[in-house]
Amino acid sequence: MKWINKLERKFGRYAIKNLMGHIVAITAIVYLFSLMDPNRTFLSSLELIPQKVLQGEIWRLITYIFIPPSGSPLYVVFSLYLLYIMGTSLERNWGTFRFNLYYFLGLLLTTVVSFLTWGVATPLYVDLSIFLAFARLYPDFQLVLFFIIPVKVKYLAIINWIYLAYALITEPLARKIVVITALVNYFIFFGRDILQDIKLKKKVYHSRKRFDAVRYERRDTIHKCTICGITEKDDPEMEFRYCSKCGGAYEYCMDHLRDHVHIQD
Repeated sequence: MKWINKLERKFGRYAIKNLMGHIVAITAIVYLFSLMDPNRTFLSSLELIPQKVLQGEIWRLITYIFIPPSGSPLYVVFSLYLLYIMGTSLERNWGTFRFNLYYFLGLLLTTVVSFLTWGVATPLYVDLSIFLAFARLYPDFQLVLFFIIPVKVKYLAIINWIYLAYALITEPLARKIVVITALVNYFIFFGRDILQDIKLKKKVYHSRKRFDAVRYERRDTIHKCTICGITEKDDPEMEFRYCSKCGGAYEYCMDHLRDHVHIQD
């Protein structure tokens, strides 16, 4: 995309290398501190709450990024490890600046929507957009769920798309806006490829239909005369033979079997 190339030429030197490594490391530290706070007051002080920001707690604009996922310690470790793998893979594929742009654009939109809807913002959907981007670029990457079940990320991505579609149907308007906004960066980066894939699949579909139509027309005919084109459907009583003097597999009806110019390939 030309506009991204222009931005990269102008601001590329400011991109943060190994961005996801830094975010995962700080999130892990935050998680360790949260273990010593059973009342969760520490994590609450990091959440992006628009009312609190307007009261002067400016740090919330940044600290909500580092709120760890909820769950058992094993789940948190697995989630952060997976996030690191996905983020670093995207950075290698796109380059440092483009990955920075993808991630911070998602965060910016999430922050804006938080103030528009007056809701608490979390990095959940931004992390989900990273997963969907990773699944599109590396669909055959295999995870082992519960350390037992191997599954490719493209199938997990399908489940997540179903979840997002369900959320758009059932959730309140404010939540729908959050879901849509968190995916804007995904469609900015992959929208053109998605449209091209749709056009290609449509072209392949019509080509296959034409092929199937031709195959259907020829499906019921076994014999066809090389000279006149008659088939057993045209004359069920007609017999057909191959000419031993022709240089290929040329078939003739009885009217032309002995009355034709021999073909030599």
